[in-house]
Amino acid sequence: MALRSLLTTAERGQVLEIPTGTEDLAAHYTLSEADMSLIRQRRADANRLGFAIQLCLLRHPSIALTDDTEVPTEMIDWVSARLAIPAEAWDEYGTRGETRQEHGREIRAYLGLSAFGIADFRQLVEHVGEVAAQTDKGIVLVEGARDFLRSRKIASPGIGIIERACAQALTRANRRIYAILGDQLSVEHQGRLDGLLLRRADSSLTQIGWLRQAPLRPNARAMNEHIDRLTAWRALCLPWDAGKLVHRNRLLKLAREGASMTAADLAKFEPGRRYATLFAMSVESMATVTDEIIDLHDRIIGRIIRTARNKQNQNTLASRATVAAMMRLHSKLGDALITAKDNGEDPFAAIDTAIGWETLAASITQAKELTRPANEDHLSLVSAHFTTIRRYTPAFLAVLDLQAAPAAQDLLAAIKVIRTMNTSGARKVPDDAPTSFIRSRWKTLVFAENGTDRGFYEFCALAELKNALRSGDMWVTGSRQFRDFDDYLLAGSDYTAMKYAGGLPLVTANGGEEYLKDRLALLSERLHQVNALASRDELPGVLITANGVKITPLETIVPQHAQPLIDQASAMFPRIRITDLLMEVDGWTGFTRHFTNLKSGQPSKDKQLLLTAILADGINLGLTKMSESCTGVTYAQLDRQQASHIRDETYSAALAELVNAQHAHPFGTHWGDGTTSSSDGQRFRAGSHAESTGHVNPKYGAEPGRMIYTHVSDKYSPFHSKLINVGDRDATYVLDGLLYHESDLAIQEHYTDTAGFTDHLFALMHLLGYRFAPRIRNIGDHPPLHVHQ
Repeated sequence: MALRSLLTTAERGQVLEIPTGTEDLAAHYTLSEADMSLIRQRRADANRLGFAIQLCLLRHPSIALTDDTEVPTEMIDWVSARLAIPAEAWDEYGTRGETRQEHGREIRAYLGLSAFGIADFRQLVEHVGEVAAQTDKGIVLVEGARDFLRSRKIASPGIGIIERACAQALTRANRRIYAILGDQLSVEHQGRLDGLLLRRADSSLTQIGWLRQAPLRPNARAMNEHIDRLTAWRALCLPWDAGKLVHRNRLLKLAREGASMTAADLAKFEPGRRYATLFAMSVESMATVTDEIIDLHDRIIGRIIRTARNKQNQNTLASRATVAAMMRLHSKLGDALITAKDNGEDPFAAIDTAIGWETLAASITQAKELTRPANEDHLSLVSAHFTTIRRYTPAFLAVLDLQAAPAAQDLLAAIKVIRTMNTSGARKVPDDAPTSFIRSRWKTLVFAENGTDRGFYEFCALAELKNALRSGDMWVTGSRQFRDFDDYLLAGSDYTAMKYAGGLPLVTANGGEEYLKDRLALLSERLHQVNALASRDELPGVLITANGVKITPLETIVPQHAQPLIDQASAMFPRIRITDLLMEVDGWTGFTRHFTNLKSGQPSKDKQLLLTAILADGINLGLTKMSESCTGVTYAQLDRQQASHIRDETYSAALAELVNAQHAHPFGTHWGDGTTSSSDGQRFRAGSHAESTGHVNPKYGAEPGRMIYTHVSDKYSPFHSKLINVGDRDATYVLDGLLYHESDLAIQEHYTDTAGFTDHLFALMHLLGYRFAPRIRNIGDHPPLHVHQ
């Protein structure tokens, strides 16, 4: 069977691309004195020019000159100019094939390159196999192979031979991964994995289909069903740590590949691949279910607290008339008492005459009702939901393996006390139960006259657990999103090695004390400058008075009279089908080549169908309505295209291709040079059925919708987008776009609105080499920070 091609046509062209830009030509094809001396030993101009070009090509992109090699005119002109030889001499080179071959051998000897042989092929396969254990991307494997050949000073063979070696290495790496995972699985494990592909009793779903279902609504029933799923995953008793024996990228790729297939397709795999794929799916799915259980708890607790707050607001509004009537009554009472005192009359008789004792007693009862804790703090109203949370919390706390940092050890101890109470059936909270985690607003509710209130103690602990998981003070073993913070950090040995090798990706000095000393000195200097300018009222756009700071807002640089011209220019564009526009842009950039098949790594063969599926995503129409709107396209076709070719990483790569094309286009310089950017969140409405999912945004409430945080360059190209959690501050995602975009943009300065800044972000921006310019609303209200020496 022929090995599949690892590289697409575009990727192969990228690997073999000969530079044409002036900067690239200078970087790769600057000739040394030794080079010039060797070149001058040729007799004719054609031989000298041809020899020099062969020398340059063997250095970069490490290819031999053949009859099929197309040397760009820009390279010929560059090299000929360096040699002071007419470029036309190139046409006379290589009329004798022997001359070109002799020059090639002499150049390889000069560069110290050995010929590529069968032993080198085996070594190359072995080396690329190490890379293939980490990734299966063809372009990465081929570049790794070429780097290996350069490091060993071996003349690079044709790209076909390199691809063949990489394909063999990838095949061996795949088999090795299957073997590594398979060796950890016993016969019993394999039987349980095969059981995942069987259909459930009285259901159309397979076991693995049911286990991978996502919860719909945040309620106790959905929570218990999801806890059952996590329990079922754990009941497989697989060697979960075996997943650490395989690189994270490859394990995730296996899981994604399996998730895109039906149970019938998985059953057709040969045993080694089937068990490895099912194991990877199990590892990833169990982590996903764990995260979803925690998210469900977060939404349930949040919904209960919001319901209590809304109930209190409703009670306050409903009691407004009662309060007003009571104030009028007590005003009348006060007038009667004052008059009685002034006239020397009996105050009790005055009260009886003015309002009556029964009316006074009733008003006091009403006042007590209005001032009880339930009307002072909405948290007292959560008691109405104790029964709801008790339906799932015993199983919830039992199924999660919670761990805590020192700051949350008391909370973890409280969780253990609640677990023990759930197991033993105890109703009373032990006298020695931890209480330091209880905040002041909870204390009046938790500590009742007859002892610690079990319901409020448990709910307070669950609410604080939600906060601790969000902050990272607590984590869950087996979770992907709520894992130990140390798991995100470099290993100590790796950090030390990078530090002493000067490889830390920071623009500051490695020493913390030195860094702080320099920054404090600079801060002091700048503050003196600001004070001096402020004392002379010379701060541009800033007015400092006894009442505070006032900053003149920036005005738009686009004049108002430009809008008619903008409208006129916009009207000149022809109205065309958006799919035709996408096809045209793809013809310029080839962005669709990045939407590769999850299994084969090849681009889609049906671009029209691919773009239709992308369009369904882009306009939020969905595959069902898109298939109904397009003739000759079925839902099944779009679904297969989306499952096999459209993923987060393919979108990112395609977006980078478009951004790079726009960045390189000369017209883009009219807007900027690509070194500044801004970011903000955009809200997109969702279908009404999403209203019950429990996602609430502080600004938009429970109205269905999602937030997408987008980074845009000064050339108006959106180079990074991320779906963000409801209610999260924008600042959480600012660095993601700057660090993880895949385009060629070299961002130096970044702008955000008020929601996009925090003190932590200011510090990290500087450490990573970015200038940060957020818009800070009401900056005069922000207290200054004092730095203590």
